[in-house]
Amino acid sequence: MKTSGNTILITGGGSGIGAALAEKFHAQGNRVIVAGRRREALDAVVAGREGMFAMTLDVESAEGVEDFARRVIAEHASLNVLINNAGIMRYEALDTRRDLGDAEATITTNLLGPIRLTNALIDHFTARGDATIVNVSSGLAFVPIALAPTYSATKAAIHSYTVALRDALQGKIEVIELAPPAVQTGLTPGQETRPGYQPLDAFIDEVMALFGEQPTPAEILVERVKGLRFAEREGRFDAALAQMGEMVRKARAGEES
Repeated sequence: MKTSGNTILITGGGSGIGAALAEKFHAQGNRVIVAGRRREALDAVVAGREGMFAMTLDVESAEGVEDFARRVIAEHASLNVLINNAGIMRYEALDTRRDLGDAEATITTNLLGPIRLTNALIDHFTARGDATIVNVSSGLAFVPIALAPTYSATKAAIHSYTVALRDALQGKIEVIELAPPAVQTGLTPGQETRPGYQPLDAFIDEVMALFGEQPTPAEILVERVKGLRFAEREGRFDAALAQMGEMVRKARAGEES
């Protein structure tokens, strides 16, 4: 993936990892479109930055995704990079019957959203010859936590989907997976200042350095996520599973006390 001269679309671009990536890629000489539900947040990201654009997108709506794809291609014909970053994380209890609204919303946003948007843009991208798709998964794709089972499952699915997509598009479109560790963002309540999570600035700096490598790695993995990514291969899966679960339980207990 070239580091400048792109037109980049970032979903979930109004805050957190998406907004930070948008600012860094823009500073490197790229046109950047941030997309998401909250217009006010998107406008704050692009304010004062020439060559940055905000567009509303509701990834939960199949029709909305198709309409958005038509609009973004019409307004930004040079679009050649998609970063599927939008996602939600909800805590769920698996030991009692519950309403599945959170699980269903998580699947729709985290899994169907990227699949739908990629599908809506695929013909445009294959016609360009210089396109890249980046799917944001998670360290929890490789070692889940029981408190966020559907989130973990959707990220495992995104990893699998990305592997298949890379194989299917070989020689046509570059496909990259970005798998963050636990990062201090607003993904869950209290997470922006949660001890033990990687500060957002440090994470983004490491990510941008990896994007700058030539060739670009197929998987963007900062040092903190490698313990999860390779836990099973290295025979540490059970220990990592227990460690992750305990870390999140302690963090939540401290925030709720």
